[in-house]
Amino acid sequence: MKIDKWLVVIAGPTAVGKTRLAIDVAKHFRTEIISCDGRQFYRETEIGTAKPDKEELAEVKHHFINTHSIHDDYAAGAFGNDVNQLLPELFKGNNVVVMTGGSGLYIQGVCEGFDDIPESDEGVREQLKKDLNKKGLKTLVQELELKDSEYFQQVDLHNPQRIIRALEVIRTTGKPFSKYLTGGDNIQRDYNIIKIALRMDMEKLYDRINQRMDIMIEQGLFDEAKKLEPYKHLNALQTVGYREIFPYFVGEYDYEEAVRLLKRNSRRYAKRQMTWLRRDQEFNWFEPTQYDEVICFIKSKITGSHV
Repeated sequence: MKIDKWLVVIAGPTAVGKTRLAIDVAKHFRTEIISCDGRQFYRETEIGTAKPDKEELAEVKHHFINTHSIHDDYAAGAFGNDVNQLLPELFKGNNVVVMTGGSGLYIQGVCEGFDDIPESDEGVREQLKKDLNKKGLKTLVQELELKDSEYFQQVDLHNPQRIIRALEVIRTTGKPFSKYLTGGDNIQRDYNIIKIALRMDMEKLYDRINQRMDIMIEQGLFDEAKKLEPYKHLNALQTVGYREIFPYFVGEYDYEEAVRLLKRNSRRYAKRQMTWLRRDQEFNWFEPTQYDEVICFIKSKITGSHV
C-alpha cells in the first residue's frame, strides 16, 4: 500500500541556519514544525539554547519547544515515542510535516527508535560516581572510547551523566551501549522520511558560531546562567552554553576564559554534529541558502519525478 505521508527532517550543526530554512519549507507546504533539539524542550533555558524567537514561532506552529522543565528527565527514547504519537494528528491536516534540529540521538529516536536498554546495576552506578569524583571525567571518557568507540563519536563528551549512563550499561552487560541504539523499531511508522542536512564552509560556520555567542552574551546569557546556577547538577544544564559559565561564578577562571570556552566548545559541538550526520547515508546535503533546490528535492521525492 502506498504511503502518502512525509516527515521532512532538516538537520545540521549549530548556527548553520536550520531554523530559517525549516520555517520557509513549512510555510511552503503549509504545515507545522517539530523541534528536534534536545536543549530547546526546557522552559527555563531561553538564551543559551538559541530557540526560535517570538516572530519565528509566530510564523509557523512549533511543537516540543518549552514543553518540559529542566527538572524533568526527558531522553531521546521518550521523545521518539511522543513524536510518533503526535504525528498521526499532524498528518490529518497535511501530508507533510517538518522536523528540525541538531540532536542526533533525538532524530534517531523518532526515525528508527531504540532497543530496550537494560537496567543497570545500582552498585555499578555508585562505583562510576566514585570514579568520577576521584579520577575525573577524562578517565571515564577514555574508558568509553575504549569500550564503545561508536557511541564515543556521537555523545556529548562533557556531559558526565550521559557518559555514566553508557558505562553503566557497558559494565553491567559487557556489551557496547551503542548496540542498544540500533533501532528497536517497535513503533509502527506509517510515513516516509526525507532526510536533509545543511552544510557550510567550516571557517564560515565557526565565524557564525562566534558571532552568535557574542549576541547571546549581549542578550544576557551570563545573567540567565546565574539564575540557573542552583540547578547546575541537572542533566539539562550539562550542555554547551551553561557548563562553561558555572565554573566562572566560583572563580575557577576569569570572564575572558569563560567566553573563550563558550565559543570553543560550541565550535567543537558543531564539528561533532557534522561527524554524526555524515555517518548517516540517508541524509541529502544542501547549503542553507538553497531553498528552491530543497523544495524541488522534497517534491521530487513525494511525486517520484522532478518538478
